Amino acid sequence: MLEKVTNTFSDIVRKISGKSQITEKNIEDAVEEIKMALLEADVNLRVVRRFVNATIEEAKGEKVLRAVDPGQQFVKIVHDRMVALLGDSKQDLHLKGPDTQSAILFLGLQGSGKTTSAAKLAARLAKQGRKPLLAACDHVRPAAIEQLSVLGEKIAIPVYKEDISPAAGGPDPVRVAKNALQYAKKNGFDTVIVDTAGRLQIDEAMMDEIARIKKAVDPVETILVADSMTGQNAVDIAKAFDEKVGLSGVILTKFDSDARGGAALSLKSITGKPVLFIGTGEKTEDLEPFYPERIASRILGMGDIVSLVEKAQETIDLEEAKELQKKMACESFTLQDMLDQLERVGKMGSIQSMLDMLPGAAGQVREEDLNMAGLKIQKAIIQSMTVKERANHLIIGPSRRKRIARGSGTSVGDVNKLLKQYEKMKLTMRKFAKNKGMASKMMQGMQGMPVMGGFPGMGGR
Repeated sequence: MLEKVTNTFSDIVRKISGKSQITEKNIEDAVEEIKMALLEADVNLRVVRRFVNATIEEAKGEKVLRAVDPGQQFVKIVHDRMVALLGDSKQDLHLKGPDTQSAILFLGLQGSGKTTSAAKLAARLAKQGRKPLLAACDHVRPAAIEQLSVLGEKIAIPVYKEDISPAAGGPDPVRVAKNALQYAKKNGFDTVIVDTAGRLQIDEAMMDEIARIKKAVDPVETILVADSMTGQNAVDIAKAFDEKVGLSGVILTKFDSDARGGAALSLKSITGKPVLFIGTGEKTEDLEPFYPERIASRILGMGDIVSLVEKAQETIDLEEAKELQKKMACESFTLQDMLDQLERVGKMGSIQSMLDMLPGAAGQVREEDLNMAGLKIQKAIIQSMTVKERANHLIIGPSRRKRIARGSGTSVGDVNKLLKQYEKMKLTMRKFAKNKGMASKMMQGMQGMPVMGGFPGMGGR
């Protein structure tokens, strides 16, 4: 996520924050590096100029130069300017109460991830207690309706669709959108997410169709889904849609793959429209609210512990965490428990994305440095064990180890390494459990955090 700009900013922060005093020359040099980093990240030129001028003006003030720790103060100025650039604060969806129907209109170009994002948002709203309905109004792209139907079935969200064959009157997305709202009202759905047709490029026919759908459904949110990897093109697309149709916000997809970040850093300043969510992967749960302050911290290499804990809390509840603590205290942590923890780590997303949320870790450990295959191997080995073997590792003798190795497609040496690592985890947990104060603090600080044993899979098999 924003890898190149993050690495550059992290270097600048390290250089300047360690200085006991900073001069105008220090500030000018740092700002010049910042300017080049933003331009290389494909940030709009006007945005870069505003950012640089505001930073220089604030950093050269007497208040900064006479501060107790001017290096740290300069970093704070850059951080605050970055937050302002990204949008100041998180923007929530303006949905009506559960007794009143809310329509959300999705639009964007083909290939931006619009249909997938519609399903992701529906799943997110369902978790929050709403009752969403997906409406298939993309009658242009082949298999778009089928794709939405498959996604809807996967997340257990109903999809409203109609026969669009010539015999049934042909495709009419406006009619389908209207009928979807009526169907939702009759069946108690409080939120209708309308997936509209995209095009390979912006054209008048598409804009006219979307404008008619918007008039028919009167949405509370009109959201553009844009590919963050297109950089300034995403900003230009947002401007065009906003001028023709009117937007309330943007979802940036493929944010986990975006090495530059120009779209995220330019959108709010150029269009005035907030980034509402970012797509950080292909899984249904890989749609995160956009927190400007947290993203700014990540860009500056300061990490994002709050988001990391929130991700963890989504995968395990407090009762499960307490049960795990009991097992640690009773020394009854089994291989099945270890497998459960490995799977929870997987649900949190890639280890690389989690490392990027740790202060000082962004850009310091690369994907190739992580033994990701090690995680899969360990899961395969445990999954090849019987229920009795997972419950009591002491019965796993030489013949059983050979069978487990064959079943998991690994070697006896791999099985031995896993069992040694498991015993090491148990020993560590035993020490935690004996120190009640330490265990209590760990529970308070890690409510919902999975026990990862130092990330199995890192540093060899």
